Amino acid sequence: MKTAPIGNGRRIYQQVVEKMLALLDSGEYPPGVRLPSERELSEMFDVSRPSIREAIIALEVLGRVVVRTGAGVYVTKPVSTFHDAEEFSPFELTEARVLVEGETAALAASIITEEQLEEVRDAYRDMVRENEAGNLTSERADRKFHEAISKATNNRVLMSTIYKLWNIQEHSPDILAVHKSVCKKDGQKRLAEHKAILQALENRDPQAARQAMRRHFSRTINALHEATEAKAVEVVRREVYERRKRFSIERLGD
Repeated sequence: MKTAPIGNGRRIYQQVVEKMLALLDSGEYPPGVRLPSERELSEMFDVSRPSIREAIIALEVLGRVVVRTGAGVYVTKPVSTFHDAEEFSPFELTEARVLVEGETAALAASIITEEQLEEVRDAYRDMVRENEAGNLTSERADRKFHEAISKATNNRVLMSTIYKLWNIQEHSPDILAVHKSVCKKDGQKRLAEHKAILQALENRDPQAARQAMRRHFSRTINALHEATEAKAVEVVRREVYERRKRFSIERLGD
């Protein structure tokens, strides 16, 4: 089965990963099934075998396949994150991202290659284009930006952790609502925050990268507090209203 040709833009292996994930999610290759050989995948996606090898490594990091030496590559059962979004509070998730992504940015700044840096720049340019188009609440380029930084650490545990944190966020209604409200308030500020992270990476400055990443999350934390407080005030207001209505002089009569 020949797929649509790989286009320009993102690195080839990343585009292969996206197409493979679509096939896995569609059930084309269910859990336990052995994937076609490297040569067959190369022909299927019309890309080089090294690009296929990179894509397989990325899929293994994501927990979607397992490589068995001498036996091939097998599809694994995806771990659902829907229940995670329900179990973890928005504050816990954001705190985890502050800690993990702050240190990830610091590590990336100390070892990032020019090629990896260009991936981060490319994601930032996508964010600028989304902003100019008025698409202020999209998470596509935002996620691409943060995941590109995680890849620059060359640490598969960090890459997998940040991937999972993003998945939890995408299935958390409270977090998504806050994210959209923050983005809508000031698109330029959002761009400035990401630009500061990018500049710290370009300067190979771990401390500046850590601080820029943490400052980026500060608006989300504050917005979470505001949303939580507003909700609590509304609950109290409704309770007071119902109590006044229940115990009013008019209700008791003359």
